[in-house]
Parts: sequence; C-alpha cells; structure tokens
Amino acid sequence: MEHVFTDANFQQEVLKSDLPVVVDFWAPWCGPCRMMAPIIEELANEMDGKIKIGKLNVDENPTTAGHFNIMSIPTMLVFKNGMVAEQIVGGMTKEALKEKIEKAL
Repeated sequence: MEHVFTDANFQQEVLKSDLPVVVDFWAPWCGPCRMMAPIIEELANEMDGKIKIGKLNVDENPTTAGHFNIMSIPTMLVFKNGMVAEQIVGGMTKEALKEKIEKAL
C-alpha cells in the first residue's frame, strides 16, 4: 500500500515508524517523477509489511522537503529507525530501485 506523507504526519508516519520507510519526494509537474510513480506503487504493494513506501509532494509540503535539503526530484530517502539510511536521486528501473532499497535495509 502506498502512503501519502505530509508536513503534518511526517514525524508520526516516517520518523517514528517501526518499519523502515521510503519517502518519494515528487511534484505533479515533474516528468521523471510521473515515470517513477507506477514503480513506486508496485514496490509499495510488493514490499508491504516489510517496509512502508509513500510519496511527499514537495509543492504542498515545503517544510519537510526543505528540512532534508531536497534540491532535485525525484529523490527517495530511505529511513531506518528515524534516520536517513540512503538517498536515491533520479529515475531508474524498478529492479535498480528495489536493489538500492534492499541494500539500505
């Protein structure tokens, strides 16, 4: 299941999560972000229960995006125990993204 993260729920849903979390920082106007959307959704369904995967719209949630110095999108941050374990920038294949996520865990 793909989650939606916001400035309001980020602390509870991501930083305090018992599971590792992947946050996809994106915006609707970003072409590479739209290309990654189905890949993120597939991985969220495949890895449900092992890891929480979701999206944060940088236009609607500038505080969180700014806090993590998100300068280009798509950027995926992998959080483990409330800390950033990996930063993944740019579009890629589903296999490459899954490998990077699993390596961070």
